[in-house]
Amino acid sequence: MAPDCAQKTNTSCEECLKNVSCLWCNTNKACLDYPVRTILPPASLCELSSARWGICSVNFKALIIAMSVLGGSLVLGIAVACCCCCCRRKKSRKPDKSDERAAREQEERRIRQEERRAEMKSRHDEIRRKYGLFKEKNPYEKF
Repeated sequence: MAPDCAQKTNTSCEECLKNVSCLWCNTNKACLDYPVRTILPPASLCELSSARWGICSVNFKALIIAMSVLGGSLVLGIAVACCCCCCRRKKSRKPDKSDERAAREQEERRIRQEERRAEMKSRHDEIRRKYGLFKEKNPYEKF
């Protein structure tokens, strides 16, 4: 079993941090048990700028800032890569079979509509002729 962290108080940071469950406080040269229940050591135990864990040369404040910048850069990089990938996919997208089928069906509907219009016009013209409402061009009309 590893020795208690409190026994390494007033030694050195390297000696204290050989045990991963220990935290070194630079202000009072104390080796403390790392507070596992809280993610960061509270200020009453040791200030973040003087707390060391894992490596003696890096304090918690610098570690938090570095990890935040690294995590933010990673998230931003992934977001930019996804956007570029999506944009590239949309630009190179060729019309697929469903797009071609939809265009063909739309053209067929337009042709049928024109045929129906012509048929309706001819029926209406017949009815106008039958009842004398259709004005045919009179060859004797005044100029």
